[in-house]
Amino acid sequence: MTASSDIFIVGGGINGVGMAADAASRGLSVTLCEKNDIASGTSSASTKLIHGGLRYLENFEFSLVRKALREREILWHNAKHIISPLEFILPWDKKFRPAWFIRCGLFIYDHLTWNSSFPRSRKIKLSEDVRGKALQSRFKTGFSYFDCMTDDARLTLLNAIAAKEQGATLLTQTTFLSAKFSNNRWQIQLKANNTDQIFTYYATALVNAAGPWINQVQNRIENEKKFDVNLVKGSHIIVRKLYEGHFAYLLQNPDKRIIFAIPYQNEFTLIGTTDVCYTEDIDHVKISPDEIRYLCDTINYFFKHPVKLTESDVIFSYAGVRCLLADDVKNPAKISRDYHVHSSESLPLLTVLSGKITTYRRLAEESIEKLRPFFPQMKKSKTQHTPLPGGDFFAGDFSRFCEKALSDYSWLPEKIVARYTKNYGTRMHMLLDNATSLADLGKHFGHTLYQNEVNYLIQYEWARTAEDILWRRTKLGLLFSADECRELENYTSKFLIGEILWQKHPLQ
Repeated sequence: MTASSDIFIVGGGINGVGMAADAASRGLSVTLCEKNDIASGTSSASTKLIHGGLRYLENFEFSLVRKALREREILWHNAKHIISPLEFILPWDKKFRPAWFIRCGLFIYDHLTWNSSFPRSRKIKLSEDVRGKALQSRFKTGFSYFDCMTDDARLTLLNAIAAKEQGATLLTQTTFLSAKFSNNRWQIQLKANNTDQIFTYYATALVNAAGPWINQVQNRIENEKKFDVNLVKGSHIIVRKLYEGHFAYLLQNPDKRIIFAIPYQNEFTLIGTTDVCYTEDIDHVKISPDEIRYLCDTINYFFKHPVKLTESDVIFSYAGVRCLLADDVKNPAKISRDYHVHSSESLPLLTVLSGKITTYRRLAEESIEKLRPFFPQMKKSKTQHTPLPGGDFFAGDFSRFCEKALSDYSWLPEKIVARYTKNYGTRMHMLLDNATSLADLGKHFGHTLYQNEVNYLIQYEWARTAEDILWRRTKLGLLFSADECRELENYTSKFLIGEILWQKHPLQ
């Protein structure tokens, strides 16, 4: 079977689905293919922050920081269920950066955007403040500023849903094989992973948003060049909660890198990230023992512990690879994170390099605008003022929505209501599906995960496996035992077979 669209996008990470949502909002027909699951690569391996990037000021990247701070404001207003303000505490250590230098950087950070919704930075006395309680006693002074935290995989999924609901076709578990330009259109070969069936697709414009796989895709596009890029690995560890309180720490290291310690999923602390040049298999990225020691050493330098943090305390770790534009800078941390969109000189082809999760919407808007010569009829982008799925609260008041949800679903445990409102926003009603008791939610797989939610994730959010559900859609994987995972996997397999979702490809 053959099909066609205006734009074909390769890559189901945040940049790819962001462009799909933007293009679809302009009235263009869009198809996207992803060889694995949505957000299964770098877009689920971030530090989970929507932030301006305070440390980038040290590299004089004022334009990037200003752009990111503006996007922080836009994204927070459009998705308050999965993006929330978070206070960051920066303990001052005179060994690393002078106090005046930090205060100057924070002053600039505060004033790079006008009318910010976030509190200004300030100096605090850690020795007299609850936020200094977990730190070594030698840290007397610190600084407070605000950014936002998010669920990176869910942010990616919400953009995928937005694209789909505006008419885009998203093909997961589908491998891009080749593309050649002939008769003023792209002829694209795809393979359905579950059946190995080959499909031919046609499109006016082609977009390579494959992240670290960028050159693998370029090799499959006829007559297209490869790009000189730096692959940089960032790794994180998750440990039991190190401190009480809903605030994060930004910790300075002698090598000028900074490490975040962030409250995570109520019971844990997320620690990261590293910056390591990467030349190994990008399909199997793992944290190294050296990276684990590096992160533990940082925590041990700043935090009080009855016992120092070691590898044995790590409950979970993850790593992702950033695809950055090639740079002669020796320190990977100093390579710019700003995005670059390359337009082919002779073909309707875009290639996306680098970028931060915070600036994905702006990248998408600018990228699709570059294709206007091929689609003069396309409308203006609508993403700046359009809530992401689940973010359409009355008057933008998420707190009021949560209060109403607790009242409307008084039969649900408060813990479940809190997770549903945070994960799904106003769309929590879809997965509850007129239920009036816990029994109506079906089988309980453990740790607040019920059958109704699993069914919803398979039917509406492209979930296919227990891993998809536990690690990218709910983050409950930290709590599930091996036996519970197997039971969930058995259920998802049977459900997919019963619904004929696994065998039948969307192009059939």
